[in-house]
Amino acid sequence: MEVRIRGRERELPPGVGLSGYRILREALANVVRHAGAARARVEVEYRDDELWLEVTDDGPGDGARPRPAPPAGTGSTGGTGLAGMRERVAPYGGWCVAGPTPAGGFRVSAGLPLAGADSSSAAGADSGSGSAAMEHRP
Repeated sequence: MEVRIRGRERELPPGVGLSGYRILREALANVVRHAGAARARVEVEYRDDELWLEVTDDGPGDGARPRPAPPAGTGSTGGTGLAGMRERVAPYGGWCVAGPTPAGGFRVSAGLPLAGADSSSAAGADSGSGSAAMEHRP
């Protein structure tokens, strides 16, 4: 896997950081579960007004296998998959697009605006456990 981080790394508003982390986590989980990919690339760009994220793989998509259904009575598995990624950007006025690439493979791109984002917005955008940090480890 290749990881690229561009722009001036800085502390993000907590809700944006948590949403970004979870979008990347879900996109990478989808690569492992469904893509049949040999390679994946993660790009994070700290722009002046937006946190931009992209996960691209080179898989044919034929590695798909059904995920088991949640145990009865445990409720919805909401907040996962492509729909969940879109739900994570919505409270911030962000965007998320996903689909096949012209060369084969799949791409998930998302943008989370930084202007006006604060921790009070995070309560409705994300719940559950997990790290809110966007970490980069070489």
